[in-house]
Amino acid sequence: MTQSKPRPSPAACGDDDVAMHQLTRRQPSATDVEAYRHQGFLIARGLFPAGEISDLGDAAMAQAGLGPVPGLYDEYHHFGSDDPLSRFPRMLMPHRQRGLEIGWLAESMRFDARLHGWLRALLGENPCAAQSMFYFKPPGSRGQDMHQDDFYLRTSPGSCLAAWIAVDRADDENGGLRLAVGSHRLPLLPTRQADLTTSFTDDGVDVPAGMALAAPELDPGDVLFFGGAMIHGSGPNRSRGRFRCSFICHYVGASTTHINPWNRPVECFDRGVIDIAEAPIGPWQDSFAGHAQRSRPH
Repeated sequence: MTQSKPRPSPAACGDDDVAMHQLTRRQPSATDVEAYRHQGFLIARGLFPAGEISDLGDAAMAQAGLGPVPGLYDEYHHFGSDDPLSRFPRMLMPHRQRGLEIGWLAESMRFDARLHGWLRALLGENPCAAQSMFYFKPPGSRGQDMHQDDFYLRTSPGSCLAAWIAVDRADDENGGLRLAVGSHRLPLLPTRQADLTTSFTDDGVDVPAGMALAAPELDPGDVLFFGGAMIHGSGPNRSRGRFRCSFICHYVGASTTHINPWNRPVECFDRGVIDIAEAPIGPWQDSFAGHAQRSRPH
């Protein structure tokens, strides 16, 4: 088990990575950051080369073909034998599987220098990694109802930040993401039962009336950033033969003091582990999905 180091100060966390950070050729502009503040999400086009992303996808596919690995796959949802997700359930925290190729690739990518500048600019402080996931979303599979990530991560103070990395092309036909524009300004909303014919998760939130939905199309290597209050989700993969693989990491600022214990340890880019307490159950964690919320993953 990782030994926790003394909590780094928010100002110092990540300073050991200065040389690595300088390798980053692209940084968000002031206009990018303003757009993010306004609409609640931002896309960094082509942040990763397609070939590099293909290696990650190939490793995930190869691992899926080898059968179950304790602690790697989603064990919180059960799928029938005819459900495409029974063969390709999402990977949760693949970076913890250091002995597997997908594990060390996930670990490397979540601390990649090309992400650091974007994360720091959007968080307003040094970023620390709290979670990783790999979604396969094979043809015919259900999507995920609209939700807010911080309902699950329970980040405090502030909000988490997702870096959603497209491994395959993502569009409406194969179940690309939909985001409620401006919903990042909302509090966490009460959950309700999801439509299980279109969503593999059993809870969701309603998009407020009049709020527009964005459905960005992403190519392999594009990175979509959005915060923990952003209402987002996806529909089923209606394509005949296209997967919609994606690798998602969640980050928090170095000043974060509380989080869902399932997300610990939380590490900065210099691999310092911050001292972070268990977040209390929030105002809506006692609603529909709240029964398992104390340690429920995203």
